Amino acid sequence: MANNGPYDIVVLGAGSGGYACALRAAELGRSVALVERDESLGGTCLNRGCIPTKALLHAAEVADQTREAERFGVKAVFEGIDVAGVNAYKDKVVSTTVKGLTGLIKSRGIEVVHGEGRLAGPTTVEVRTPAGETRALEAQHIVLGTGSAPKSLPGLEIDGERVISSDHALRLEHVPGSVVILGGGVIGVEFASVWRSFGAEVTIVEALPHLLPLEEESSSKRLERAFRKRGIKFELGTRFESAKTTQGGISVTLEGGKVVDAELLLVAVGRGPVSDGIGLAEAGVELERGYVKVDEYCRTSVPTISAVGDLVATPQLAHVGFAEGILVAERLGGLAPAPIDYDGVPRITYSDPEVASVGITSAVARERGYEINEVTYDLAGNPKSKILGTQGEVKVIAAVDGPVLGLHMVGARVGELIAEGQLIYNWEALPSEVAQLIHPHPTQSEAVGEAHLALAGKPLHVHG
Repeated sequence: MANNGPYDIVVLGAGSGGYACALRAAELGRSVALVERDESLGGTCLNRGCIPTKALLHAAEVADQTREAERFGVKAVFEGIDVAGVNAYKDKVVSTTVKGLTGLIKSRGIEVVHGEGRLAGPTTVEVRTPAGETRALEAQHIVLGTGSAPKSLPGLEIDGERVISSDHALRLEHVPGSVVILGGGVIGVEFASVWRSFGAEVTIVEALPHLLPLEEESSSKRLERAFRKRGIKFELGTRFESAKTTQGGISVTLEGGKVVDAELLLVAVGRGPVSDGIGLAEAGVELERGYVKVDEYCRTSVPTISAVGDLVATPQLAHVGFAEGILVAERLGGLAPAPIDYDGVPRITYSDPEVASVGITSAVARERGYEINEVTYDLAGNPKSKILGTQGEVKVIAAVDGPVLGLHMVGARVGELIAEGQLIYNWEALPSEVAQLIHPHPTQSEAVGEAHLALAGKPLHVHG
């Protein structure tokens, strides 16, 4: 007979925030039930987001390297993209990761309940199972982690055929000849990079003045320069007006009357919280613009309910969800976790070139009243970057006579460098302290060291 509790904790949603909370809570000796409506655990990130998109981006990198092999003295012939083969590779990465996560959750004694869950009160989650049964799970505390879903614009219907979301893009069985991408944020930029590498004609439409508008402006400009070189087109500071299907695809009209025709329109204007229909209002959970309102400890307006991940208005990053889930589990476990400094969370866009950052931008630093010093180290001076054939930069922003406030990077593989940046920012390191560290040669990490040497007033491999 199924156990309906009472559990110490019932988690609604087995995505990054939910499953991290469940694992940490079980580790702390709590009894946990984890409710998930999908067949697979892991949520958007693992099944329809981070992991499959990065697999596509790696396949795209292999395609580009094959085309360019001759410049490295390697003879290779690029014969095209086998989409079925790419999808099989992507799906295997996802399925093996899901299998590993499922085994881990089982090993911790967490009960997984598959079905549609909703709040039936401040300490009850009602689950409609695939068999049509209803289970009422009782808990001392409920953690909401229902995640997010792709958004669209008013009047623009995502039909899954000509107008698609990122979910549909991951399931395409062919390389589109041409695509218009609505939105120049992380999702739009990553799919633009993949499809261009696969041979598509790509146009990005972004209403704000730059691609990746939340990044340091110089990083955005570097990316735009690289995309231009790759033949990726973009319309910046331009709003979408309308779209209509044509015999060959889709015709997109922009503000000012310009029309762009393509086979597909990818709507990548962001993701919205999955907060409808799960009983929030009835249970007294306060919302703000569709997001569950929480304090710095992820507590909602109801004392027995917490919320984590994309359901709350914090950065929509899987690793933010992990951190919030752990924070809630530790708080409920009687520990005293520190609130999360969201500025100190690393951010990476896995396009070619990659864009990575941690801390704040120079514009935000000035808004907050800082006097700043900043140094930009060009990867042209970094031997490992020359070996890789990449261009880009490492920019470091520091308070005058104070700690490092932000690190902003562009170039191949710079996402792997940002973990050091996270330590520098979060430990409030002074440029002079980082300058004392010896970075291994030849690595791209030397660019981080060189930028701090320059900020500390003792530049080494820097001209001028």
